Amino acid sequence: MTDAVLEREPVQGGAAAPEGMLRQVWRRFARHRLAVASLVILVGLIGAALAAPLNPYDPNAQAPVDKLQAPSAEHWLGTDSRGRDLLARLQYGGQISLSVGLLSTLLTLVIGTAIGAAGGYYGGWIDNVLMRFTDAFLTFPTTFVLILISALLRELPYPQLKNSVVVVIIVIGALSWMYTARLVRGLVLVLRERDFVTAARALGASDARIILGHILPNCLGPILVNGTLQMAFAVITESGLSYLGFGIQPPTASWGNILEEAQQHIFRAPWLAVFPGALIFLVAMAVNYIGDGLRDGLDPYLVRGAKG
Repeated sequence: MTDAVLEREPVQGGAAAPEGMLRQVWRRFARHRLAVASLVILVGLIGAALAAPLNPYDPNAQAPVDKLQAPSAEHWLGTDSRGRDLLARLQYGGQISLSVGLLSTLLTLVIGTAIGAAGGYYGGWIDNVLMRFTDAFLTFPTTFVLILISALLRELPYPQLKNSVVVVIIVIGALSWMYTARLVRGLVLVLRERDFVTAARALGASDARIILGHILPNCLGPILVNGTLQMAFAVITESGLSYLGFGIQPPTASWGNILEEAQQHIFRAPWLAVFPGALIFLVAMAVNYIGDGLRDGLDPYLVRGAKG
């Protein structure tokens, strides 16, 4: 995270209409030049992945006579060891890697927010049980457990699990929610003592209404920032699993298994490793800077200095 200084926002003068909340958030976010540039990069990468059907090359069509061709006018990013167009495989692989990152992050936020909110709001034995459950998950060596669960699921007698993106999403999401749960619990412990919660309770609002309608909206900023960091982690984790052979399996393309296939030709055809590696790096860096910008944008008292 970059340095920032605490400073109150200037008050709108005279008869000027109050600025909308989203516009204020965007104005503060836009001060973070790296965050804006990262947003452009991420949108561009998503657009390139969605445009994959426009690529004339089949990502799985093998052409041995064209194997290991360097980038050219015909194959912009070259070809792999089976003569497949690397750009097409990176585009379709981007759909997989970005989908896994986004959907596993959503699963992580749902599980972590539910457990953290319940523990923080109710306290007592409910909080103790949920936090000891969270502590137990925190003791797991995440990478090894991910590999073990992924391998076990693929040994089940269900062919649809052999190369299922859903399996990877569930495995990553189910083992990544603990830090979100602790973050949300801490926020809820503070917010449940605020006057607006006491007033809502005095008016007869149900616990579910108080949590969903009054407390969680005030936790949205930190949860979103945490979500961006989680997405970077999920993309890297999926790539790592696929690289080790426990994630998305060939011939289905993902940035991780493209990188794994490239290691045998790293000196003869370095572009096979450079391009997927660069994409993984760009996504991880972009979402981290976007999270930094969201932190600034969602905190009305946190105003960045001139340096972006």
